[in-house]
Amino acid sequence: MTTIEGVGLIEIAQEAVSWHCNAYGDAPIYRNMLDVGGDYALRVRGEDHVWTSDTISKLQHATKANDAATYAEYATLINESSERLLTLRGLFKFKSDNKAIPLEEVEDAKEIVKRFVTGAMSFGSISREAHESHRW
Repeated sequence: MTTIEGVGLIEIAQEAVSWHCNAYGDAPIYRNMLDVGGDYALRVRGEDHVWTSDTISKLQHATKANDAATYAEYATLINESSERLLTLRGLFKFKSDNKAIPLEEVEDAKEIVKRFVTGAMSFGSISREAHESHRW
């Protein structure tokens, strides 16, 4: 169960009616071609997304060239997207008055990874051997 709800039948029906109105209406912007939609492609009249031409370009150039400065530019763009409410974290305010946990109270990484199991992972995301081993 999640407190972040998805769409219901009412919203799906409203979107279908909107598409129909765009297809058969008189709006000049749709006279010759309807908007193709999509989540990642840049749309002149589309909604904002985290993945823009600039963010994708910066990430690709940073990783291909192993360029920390370009990666920092990419990270800044992504982090600023939270301010435009494009991410869930942009909807939250974090308290900064939390006290640090003493290092001796933190479980060692070697112990934590013993509990990692791959049974919950999709077979398509890992190899058959890793999927069947059930432990890392």
